[in-house]
Amino acid sequence: MRGWALAAGLVAFGGLAAPACAGASASAKLIGLDGSTAGSANFRSTPHGVLVEISAKNLAPGPHAVLIHMTAACDPKTGFTTAGPVFSLDPARSHGFFAKGGPKSGDLPVQFAAADGTLHATLFTTAFSLGDGAKSLFDRDGASLIIHAESDDYLSQPDGHAGERLACGSIIRSAGPKQKTRR
Repeated sequence: MRGWALAAGLVAFGGLAAPACAGASASAKLIGLDGSTAGSANFRSTPHGVLVEISAKNLAPGPHAVLIHMTAACDPKTGFTTAGPVFSLDPARSHGFFAKGGPKSGDLPVQFAAADGTLHATLFTTAFSLGDGAKSLFDRDGASLIIHAESDDYLSQPDGHAGERLACGSIIRSAGPKQKTRR
């Protein structure tokens, strides 16, 4: 069994094997439009991409778009518009998995809130990294994770008709990549 499949299997059963090599990690404390705590997201580098674990509350049951946005700025007074558009490493890319020229780096699969309004999800992406390279989320103004009110149709511009931004968290690096040793 490949390493990523084993890790995904362990996540599904409540545990996660330590990665073969320690890498970068990050987290986001999600807040709602009223400024209250709405959940959290944790990001961990793996040898093959980034594992994202999301826990949120007080959502309407059903599908919700979960997207990474361009700026680490979550101001509820603006409806989280301060977080900017969907994160993209290539400005020419379109939003959505079904869009011609898509998806953007911040496009993630739709997630579902349970009948009690909680959302728990674990997903994996290779579209961005937590390191310092060209695919990094950590440019000069960072990035945010946003949970939207509606589902993402994976096609419509600029955000798949995902609706209002309900919860936002600035993604903050908690552990960076290891320093390169000089010879």
